Amino acid sequence: MTKKLAGYAVAGMILLAVTLLICIGVGSVFLPTGQIIGILLQQLPGIGSLITSDWDISAEQIVLQVRLPRVLLGMLVGGSLAVAGAAFQGVLRNPLADPFTLGVSSGAAVGAATLIFFGWQFSLVGVFTLPIVAFVTGACTLLVVMWLARENGKIPIESLILSGVVMQSFLGAIVSFLTAMSKKTINEIMYWTMGSLSLRGWSYTIILLPYLVIGMLFLWSKARSLNLLALGERHAAHSGLNVDRTKVLVLLVATLMTAAAVSVSGVIGFVGLVIPHMIRLMTGPDYRLIIPLSALGGGIFMMWSDLAARTVLAPTEIPLGVVTAFVGAPFFAYLLYRNKKRRMEELQ
Repeated sequence: MTKKLAGYAVAGMILLAVTLLICIGVGSVFLPTGQIIGILLQQLPGIGSLITSDWDISAEQIVLQVRLPRVLLGMLVGGSLAVAGAAFQGVLRNPLADPFTLGVSSGAAVGAATLIFFGWQFSLVGVFTLPIVAFVTGACTLLVVMWLARENGKIPIESLILSGVVMQSFLGAIVSFLTAMSKKTINEIMYWTMGSLSLRGWSYTIILLPYLVIGMLFLWSKARSLNLLALGERHAAHSGLNVDRTKVLVLLVATLMTAAAVSVSGVIGFVGLVIPHMIRLMTGPDYRLIIPLSALGGGIFMMWSDLAARTVLAPTEIPLGVVTAFVGAPFFAYLLYRNKKRRMEELQ
């Protein structure tokens, strides 16, 4: 497993680096790859003094102050949502579960939109106010969705998805109401409902980084437990796993990662649904591979999505949530069809 993970990780890191350079270079002003590498290397201690500057100061400002923080933030948001989606699918043993379809993203957005509406973004604990409040509202949404979906102690796939859709619609209506009632903050609230990475500086990247790193490491440490849960809760319990405690911890951490991502980028759907499935198709069902590779795959997917959002109709920027929905919605429909077909085959 270690060799397999190393092989996929090396390939993923190479693809991540190539994607990073392309996304930094493409825009209203094209920047050559060699120039980008030189600007980045010049910022490294011990190496920067050896790099000769043969570029305009404007190019350096575009890379370091405009595109690099945005691209890195997209990578962190995508990685957070993909890892959270993999955790949701593992704990709930549901291929259609992810933070967006279960309404967790919308719940987190309600908390963020409420703070923005009343101007309380930094009123509690500074820059961490939004992620904390978004986590609380996202966690409450998850609890309500699971309560609505429960039938005789079990949570059927159809009931779970339906409950998520209901909560998503209701919470979306709350955000729309706040948007309609707002005058000063209408643009900022609209930003949350459609998802965007525009005008996001280094501070947002610094806020999200610890959530992704710590959350991914924790969920990765629970990979063996997720593998046991995939075999069934009864089998996992007989193997000595504290099923309830594991499920609660994993769901809380995944919800916190989702809330942190939503607090800096708004609601961006389907990343947590598409990426874990793509990784699972390539590597198999082992969560020791799925968790770390989902972080890489989510980051790569989000960087390409953001590049499309800001270049396809330039100078007009497409909301990032729209781009991911164009990819994710057909994939979601395919998964529904596949599950329906499998159930029909089991009945025959």
